[in-house]
Parts: sequence; structure tokens; C-alpha cells
Amino acid sequence: MNFLTYYFRFIFLTFILGLSSLNGTAQQVGTYNVLLEPFTIPNMPGLQSYVWGITPSGYWVLIGGRTDGLHRRQPNSAFLASGNNTIIYMIDSEEGLIWQRPLSELSASLNEQLQSTNMEFYQNGNNLYIIGGYGFSATANDHITHPNLTIVDLSGLEQALINNQPITNYFRQITDQRMAVTGGHLGMFGDEFVLVCGQRFDGRYNPHGPTHGPGFSQQYTNSIRRFSIQDDGTIFSIQNYIATVDTVNLHRRDYNLTPFVHSGQEGYTIWTGVFQYDQDLPYLNTVDVTSSGYQVNNGFNQYLSHYHSAKLPLYDSVNNEMYTIFFGGISQYYYNTSNILVQDDNVPFVKTVSMVKRNALGTMTEYRMPVEMPGYLGASAEFIPANTLPMYINKVAKLHTLNADTVLAGYIVGGINSSAANIFFINDGTQSFAETTIYKVWLARPETHAGGLTEVQDPNKWKFDISPNPALNWVCIQGTEQAVNRDFEISLTDTKGRKIKQLYSGKWNQPLFTDISELPSGLYYVVIRSGQAMQVEKLIKE
Repeated sequence: MNFLTYYFRFIFLTFILGLSSLNGTAQQVGTYNVLLEPFTIPNMPGLQSYVWGITPSGYWVLIGGRTDGLHRRQPNSAFLASGNNTIIYMIDSEEGLIWQRPLSELSASLNEQLQSTNMEFYQNGNNLYIIGGYGFSATANDHITHPNLTIVDLSGLEQALINNQPITNYFRQITDQRMAVTGGHLGMFGDEFVLVCGQRFDGRYNPHGPTHGPGFSQQYTNSIRRFSIQDDGTIFSIQNYIATVDTVNLHRRDYNLTPFVHSGQEGYTIWTGVFQYDQDLPYLNTVDVTSSGYQVNNGFNQYLSHYHSAKLPLYDSVNNEMYTIFFGGISQYYYNTSNILVQDDNVPFVKTVSMVKRNALGTMTEYRMPVEMPGYLGASAEFIPANTLPMYINKVAKLHTLNADTVLAGYIVGGINSSAANIFFINDGTQSFAETTIYKVWLARPETHAGGLTEVQDPNKWKFDISPNPALNWVCIQGTEQAVNRDFEISLTDTKGRKIKQLYSGKWNQPLFTDISELPSGLYYVVIRSGQAMQVEKLIKE
């Protein structure tokens, strides 16, 4: 096996599964490195922000997205229809075969939606469910977010593509304004779908705002939309629709959503995302979505991955530990050549490979991998798992079941390849492109435990202490000397991130004593902000 030049070796501390304790006995479950192997398929299309599914034969179906790189800032050049992917591709990654058909064979409504970008999608069995997406509509003569839900029969489509038969019978679509979402994600709990976050954007993109050029309307969904689909195989409809709105914590788009398994529960994690209300900077906290609701993770900040990128979730059931790996992308923070964590508010492309571990107690810790991506890659890419990778029904890899010396985990496919970290303000369309090289991701047993992780330390030099905790009537909030004369906003929130009261605003000079006697007993969070930097501390009211 030739792993060529690009090759990642790291140990997840005990990576992923060093010695674990089972009934008091140490058990060697297995230790793996991760290797990245670039390879090419002749005539492989370069795509980013696309939809993918896997046919019964294990072929990839790629639909929509864009064939160019990072969108341009000039309204008359941004999201041009000429950059739409107007071809359906089916790829046999093992044999290097590609089948393709033009979307123009479908109805106008299907054709327009399925060549859009940032659609939400989820595969359940042989059905690929596709929602929304943003792009130019010839029917509307404008750029719109498509108000459609489309179901693709991947089994029938596979046979039609192989046998060069009509494909129209394998696409069904309905129009529903509640499905007009782009930049979010779609998941499932049993028979219930969850459409998570995203936005509706109609009109020409214009970074200067609708009052300085072409007009547009932009509305974040701020919601988790749950519904079922009643389908008799011919006609289908949306049923049992309910939307949970949280304008504080669900105001996100173009983020990563990954499934998790932990302590007998399955769910999804909403990772960071963009943008905050008052500044074009990403969020740092995360949110867990389960079948019964959602929980804001205010006690954890993710610094190394803030935008839709390739990612790989793995679960170790022996140790009850969940791992999520993020490959490259876009981030507000990165490590420079001196291994110093740098904050760049231009939110650049990065080469970072990072991992977040959720331990048995539920504590989340972020790590930087010891090697980087071979370029500014990964943004708007997808990780497509190998057909042989054992997975839970929610598409988390069963790490504890792996026992071979080398295991093909999957592939990093497509995405944006940028020539430099910060190209947004100089972008004329030549500084980036849609990647055609595919990267195989291998799990391989090392002969020795080489490499290591860097735990990401909070970049804030100031810290605050909350005492007593638990507290009954009063708490004292005390900052370190680095906090003196800095501007702070300190507030108290509930477990869903909703502000209960403002505790402080202004320059910090002395300890703050605050009365909490009227609060009901329970768990709260003290949120301390200085600019973009944030510290969140749990507070238990007795």
C-alpha cells in the first residue's frame, strides 16, 4: 500500500482506544493512526457544497453544488449560474468509472433546485431526501432559496444511469415554503426528520447590504424543524411539522452537523457556524440535538473549525468516548509556524486537522493534530464513508469493532482549494477552485505510538472565578489581574442560553457580588464576554 506524500499520524491520546478499564481489567482494544492518501479518478468533477448519496452497489451519486471556488464579493459576479453543477454524476471509486446525465432531462423545477448550492440532504435506505438550496432560478429570473423537498430513488437511478435509460421516474418533488432553507443540515430520529438551522436568502448576494446595490432578503431560520413524511411510493407529503425557535443559539448557517453516540443516546452536534448578530464572526459554542429536544453546550468553545468542512465521527463503546475529526476548512483561530494559537477575525482558510473528544462524563476537549492538510483544503468538502466501515444507523463509525491492521475509513471529496488563507477581499475568481483530488482516509495500526496531540488552551489570558458554587443566596465573581480595565459583559442564562439577567457591563476593576436568592434551584450559566472572547461557567443554585 502506497500512502504517498500526504500522511497523517496521530494518537488520540490513547488514540481512540488505548488501554481501557472493563470490570477492573485493562483491555487492549486497538490503537490506530490516521493516514491520508491522495488519488485521482480520470475526469473527476471538481465540486463544492454539493449533495451526495450511495447507491446499493456502493457508487457515489453527486448532485448540485458549484464547480468554481469561493464565491466572489461583487454582486454581479457572485454565484453565477455558469458555476452551477448541472450534471448528475455517479462514481465507482474502486474502478474509477463515472456515469453522468444532465439535469436538463428533468422538469424545470427539479432542474433548478438540483443545480443549487448548499442544499440540505439525508439518505435513508435507498431514498435521498434533498431540501432547499440557493441559486439562480430562470423561472423566477432571480437568485432564490428553493422551496422544495425532493426524493431521489438511488436504486432506480443507479440502474438508469448504467443502462442509459430515462431518469425522470426516480425523482419526485413537492413545493413547501417551510423547506426554503439553505446552509443548514438534515438528520433523522427514527421516522422523524430534523431540519437544523440555516437561512432563507433571496436575491443577489451583496456583502455591502441591500441598500448599496442589488437587493436581497436574508432570514435565518433560528430553528430546529421536525416533521415526518407520508409516502405511498408515488405521492408524498409533510406531516407532524413543528418548529422550535431559539434566536440566541440556533442563529447559524454553513456550520458542521455531525451525529454522535454517547451513554446510550444518539443525537447530533451543531458545531459553531456563522454569523453573530453584531459582528461577522463565528459562534464558538455548540448545541446538541436529540429526539426529545436540544441542549446548549455553553461550557465548551470550539476554536479550530468554524465552517462546513469534511468531518469523521467515531465512537468507542468500550470507553464511552465520542471523537469527531475535522479536516481543514475555515476558522477564526489557527496555529502559526511557532505553534502559537492565532486569532484572525478575517476567518481565513486553514490547514488545520483537529479533533474534539467527548469523554465518558460528557466533557468535551479540543485537540490539534500534529500535522496539517497539504493545502488550504476541506471547506465545503464532504467525507464519504467507505462501504466496509461498520457504522451505527445514525452514521457514526463503530471504532471499537475495528481489528484489522489497516482500515479504509472513507474519502474526502471535493471542496474549495484556496491559494492562500485570506482571499475573500481580493477574490476575482482565480484564487481558488473546486478540488478534484480525492483523499482516502485510512486507519492504520502503528508499530509504535508516534506523534501526539496538542490540547487547545483557551486563548484568553483573563479568567474569572465564581464562588461559592453551588450557591444559595449570593455569589462572588472575581477576575484575574489580566481582566482589570478590560470591558466586559457578564450575564446569567438558563441551560438553553436564554438570558435571565444582566450582571455587569463596563470596565472591570473589583469583585462583583450578586444576589441570586430569588432564582429557582437548578443549573445556570454565567457568560462572560470581552469582545469575541468568552468564558462560560456553570452555576448551581441550591
